[in-house]
Amino acid sequence: MSAVSSTLETTRRSPLFCDVDLTARIEGAEVRLIAEASAATRRRRGDAAGFVIPIAGGVASFAEDDSPLNKVAGLGFGGVPSAAELDEVERAFAAYGVPVQVELPHLVDPEIGVFLTERGYRLVSFENVLGRALTGEHREVNPPGVTIRASGSDELDAWLEVMAEGVAEADTQGLPSHEEFPRDVLLGAMRDLAAASGVRRYGALRDGVLAGGGSLRTCDGVAQFGGAATVPAHRRRGIQSALVAARFVDATAAGCDIAVVTTQPGSKSQQNVQRQGFDLLYTRAILTKQL
Repeated sequence: MSAVSSTLETTRRSPLFCDVDLTARIEGAEVRLIAEASAATRRRRGDAAGFVIPIAGGVASFAEDDSPLNKVAGLGFGGVPSAAELDEVERAFAAYGVPVQVELPHLVDPEIGVFLTERGYRLVSFENVLGRALTGEHREVNPPGVTIRASGSDELDAWLEVMAEGVAEADTQGLPSHEEFPRDVLLGAMRDLAAASGVRRYGALRDGVLAGGGSLRTCDGVAQFGGAATVPAHRRRGIQSALVAARFVDATAAGCDIAVVTTQPGSKSQQNVQRQGFDLLYTRAILTKQL
């Protein structure tokens, strides 16, 4: 058992502690997900537009206009970026006429934040990363009339529509998101994220009707819980709890030792996952620079 696995096992009944090494592992999984999904966008569009540029242990990605995949993720776990590296990234984003957005975990070298601020980046928002140790005690949850099952390729379009309908109603609790995405672009990004390696999609049926869905990606022992959604007419029937439980079981079977999820600070989504045993691990500062 690894040192991290041992720590997770011994702290499963107390708040999960997140050090720099664990943060780096989680961010590394995020970096690979963004890079793969951005490449999937180019395959879907059938052109060579966009880019993925490695930088200081992270990646700068531009997938397409207005995409949630347009960002710099995982920055700083390969050292402080040089001015030349940032110049290259900023020129790449400027070529597409969009600002640079950096998601900076608070456990990286503080010098990076100072450096970005000096270059004209400004703080616009935050997002929280929460986690739960996977210790083998998880069991599926089966509310009356609700079934959670794998969602196959033949159901992808229907799954995307359900996901889009489920997330269309904004979470008004807590810190609001600083960005919004056109529906068609969001559908494309969700399709491309689902194409990344290690991703499993789940459909939630209520009385035989597709009422919700979610996703799970496993990478380097990290189980990334993708956005889960329930159609408004089927909410408060236990679907979200059942989706979380099913992914706990599958992530454990896949050999993961930690599950992670990203939420807006103070949101209903954060409150819901904390009720499922997730602990706040770290916060990402969102910084942008208009070019």
